[in-house]
Amino acid sequence: MAQVPQTFFDALAVRTWCGLALRALGRAREEIDAINVYPVADGDTGTNLYLTAESATAAVEAVFEAHNAHDLGKPALADAARAMAHGALIGARGNSGTILAQLLRGMAQVLAADSETPHTDGEGLRLALRQAADSARQAVAHPVEGTVLTVASAAADAAEHTDGDCGTVARAAYEGARAALAETPDRLAVLGRAGVVDAGGRGLVAVLAALVETFTGETPRAVPVTAGPGHARGAGATAVTSPEIVAEVSDVPATPLDECADGPDTGGPAFEVIYLLEADDTAVARLRERLDELGESLVVVGGDGLWNVHVHVDDAGAAVEAGVEAGRPYRIRITHFGVGDVHTTGAERPPRERAQRAVVAVVPGEGLAGLYAEAGATTVLARPGEPPASGELVQAVRRAHAREVVLLPNDADLRHTAAAAAEQARTEGIRVALIPTRSAVQGIAALAVHEPERRFDEDVVQMTSAAGATRHAEVVVAERQSWTMAGICQAGDVLGLIDGDVAVIGSDVTATAQSVLDRMLSAGGELVTLVLGDEAPETVADHLETRVREAYLAVDTVVYRGGRQGAVLLIGVE
Repeated sequence: MAQVPQTFFDALAVRTWCGLALRALGRAREEIDAINVYPVADGDTGTNLYLTAESATAAVEAVFEAHNAHDLGKPALADAARAMAHGALIGARGNSGTILAQLLRGMAQVLAADSETPHTDGEGLRLALRQAADSARQAVAHPVEGTVLTVASAAADAAEHTDGDCGTVARAAYEGARAALAETPDRLAVLGRAGVVDAGGRGLVAVLAALVETFTGETPRAVPVTAGPGHARGAGATAVTSPEIVAEVSDVPATPLDECADGPDTGGPAFEVIYLLEADDTAVARLRERLDELGESLVVVGGDGLWNVHVHVDDAGAAVEAGVEAGRPYRIRITHFGVGDVHTTGAERPPRERAQRAVVAVVPGEGLAGLYAEAGATTVLARPGEPPASGELVQAVRRAHAREVVLLPNDADLRHTAAAAAEQARTEGIRVALIPTRSAVQGIAALAVHEPERRFDEDVVQMTSAAGATRHAEVVVAERQSWTMAGICQAGDVLGLIDGDVAVIGSDVTATAQSVLDRMLSAGGELVTLVLGDEAPETVADHLETRVREAYLAVDTVVYRGGRQGAVLLIGVE
């Protein structure tokens, strides 16, 4: 469906832009992955950009949904811009995604400068693009020309020399970026040898093309961008079109990763380390110096107490320890560039045999992640307020490396996200069964009866039956006054939810949990599962175990530590 062009840059334009950029990156993802040779030829730049944009888009949608739910009308430009930047920051993946997050943050700093302004014009967009390019360059420890930083600077330069409305400025930025992208093989030797343009820069051109479409309703004209006749693949084979039609390009072969590296003996750091960090500016300045000594490809983005840290190192533990010294690191991701990865030659890559079956599960806390992993599942950690995107679930399915995958979303709100991920995985030849588990305790029940030796359909039926036979509840603390099925609750009240609906409102966690458990067991049960969050009282598990033992004969109780999981307590009754 055709987009309605936006005259000014307001909250609706932010929302439209994010949606169009996500669609463009989705179409271009595989093509961008195929030309990813710098800084590490790991073939994931397109995927990382997509996942980062998906997180930004989800954050903006959440702002609009919240305003609609409370009849507040359209959000302010500042609210939408901040949400876009925050979503990108917490969802940033890889070197390219981290830089994209800082580009969006730089724009948001200008767009949200005046919280009372409903929109901005072409001049505001020019300033936002300039701030985006400058802040991204400052975030990189050692900026390299011929990369996405060069493309971003060219876009800002072109915009600064243009007068007019947002559409005119956006088109100038796009044309400037596209021209700079074509020159990247001449500015960075590794790109010239591979005969490709910079993958991150190409992704940014896709994002800017979406910006043009947002303000004009028109897709920028598809003009080929070549790496030049003197490069490795030759002029004909290196043609790259604009991002709008890039998914249709089929004659651009992917260069083998070992041919794109600086050479077989240069090697490189063994690990990519990424984490979110809560810390002040002074501590982050010291962290930059420490990580710069430890590794390379250092990018630290963010501000206002929250940062996204990306670095390639040989000592992953030291990189994490440096984060601990600076503040509180979390959502830590460590990727090993080991055998079969980018720092080994093709002859050293024995093909990894695909397993027959695997389970992929979304879990709400570190404790449960460990429990699921011990049972053989591939886990995706969902932090409070940070649900995984569909692309993250697809990556987990790929990481499981199996012909058949059982997917456990463990959250009713993730049903559609998980369905989209399953559909994407099926297009890649993976047989995926989605069991619509609504809670981690239902996932535990399903995993307990999982038998990989059974026929796939029989295994899925048994797991679905076990999950369906498990009632689930959670005890949480209300954040605000609200209407519920059990009456009006106030901020700070303890709520007991059974099968997703508020059933009990209380003031004490233990008493509320007992009331919830009694209601659940009144219909019978054989096994009670308790998953304790970090905020659960020390005595609540003992109290509930005693209650079950004394009041309900032949009912067993198991207790797990869930860690930082959002809910104070999860309860399952089978």
